Amino acid sequence: MPRQKKSDLINFFRNQIQEEKPKEKPKRTRKPMTEEQKKAAAERLKKAREKRLKENPPAYKNVHPSVLTRGEKDPLNLQNVKDWIAINREKLKETRAKERKGEKGASVAASNIQNYISIMENFLRTGDWYGVFCGENEDQFVKTHCVAQAYHSDGTPKRTVGVFYPEIGEVWTREMDEEHRNFLN
Repeated sequence: MPRQKKSDLINFFRNQIQEEKPKEKPKRTRKPMTEEQKKAAAERLKKAREKRLKENPPAYKNVHPSVLTRGEKDPLNLQNVKDWIAINREKLKETRAKERKGEKGASVAASNIQNYISIMENFLRTGDWYGVFCGENEDQFVKTHCVAQAYHSDGTPKRTVGVFYPEIGEVWTREMDEEHRNFLN
């Protein structure tokens, strides 16, 4: 018997593999829904989602409890921050596209947006906002407050202009700082 060619063997094994594969079922096409049916289906889905949300509310295990307790009027509530993250991720995509095109200043803008996103994600995890600005476009100034008072070696409290101090009940202003420094000298 003559020796088989290599190409004949390859074709033989290809045919064997094709025969062993299961045949795919033909996909059935759906009958198109009318507008009334679409509205009814949307209502049913809405009711089912509301029912599921009432029976099994989300746990938010990866969100700090202090973030969850913030009310809707608080600018740093969970929903606002999530929206800001989504918006800034879109901005980051656009900025990176500009960076690839070689547009001037795009790499710095992309870096700034990436840092702001990391500040917001860290806030959701820890409950601490360490940025100076907040908001969708990072346009709102964050008011800082003193949590633990620091003191100089002589026992006088250290103060920073623009920070709220609960023991005096107000924000430390530049005038107060100058008056305090004049009093010490």
